[in-house]
Amino acid sequence: MTQRSIISKAENFISDHHKDDTSGHDYWHIKRVEKLAIKLAKEENADIFLTQLAALLHDLDDYKGGGDEENLPIANNFLSTFLEDQSVIQKVLSIIQQTSFKGARVDDKPQSIEAMCVQDADRLDAIGAIGIARTFAYGGKMQRPVYDPGIKPVCHTSYNQYKNNKSPTINHFYEKLLLLKDKMNTATAKKIAEERHAFMERFLEQFYREWPDL
Repeated sequence: MTQRSIISKAENFISDHHKDDTSGHDYWHIKRVEKLAIKLAKEENADIFLTQLAALLHDLDDYKGGGDEENLPIANNFLSTFLEDQSVIQKVLSIIQQTSFKGARVDDKPQSIEAMCVQDADRLDAIGAIGIARTFAYGGKMQRPVYDPGIKPVCHTSYNQYKNNKSPTINHFYEKLLLLKDKMNTATAKKIAEERHAFMERFLEQFYREWPDL
């Protein structure tokens, strides 16, 4: 099967898999990450096929949807169905495993340029205007309060601590989103992140101006 055919299969598969998502990890999130990842891969001379395929499959086994991030069974099954080269399968799975944010004080620096591109693209979609919208969509899905002045943000030191966190949505800005600008890997992503980061800061300033002194 050609690379183009495999990409087409992946697009159809993720379209069906994510069709009912209301947490901000829907089909359109995947497509935005794919587009950005390809852009970064071209500028960084990374392998386009590995980058694009990993970007399309990166959320299939995400823990936020109840998936198994350690073994990636859904992504693995898809790849094994359409690819014979085990080395390619393992490279794609490795990229996916390096994509997620794992906590403020957890070292999650990617080990390949393809993983850097996918991680950057995923993180860019987590900040800025779209990132804000996705953050509140996920908070509502998980039944988290918008804000509680009595609950302070936490600087997580392990992935389990980060995953099990139940703090208000506003706290997520300080526990993850505002940290992402300085964690970008590629030069282009760093430039894009500057504007999106600044927009989030303006949003938070306005949010606190509107929050009454209770």
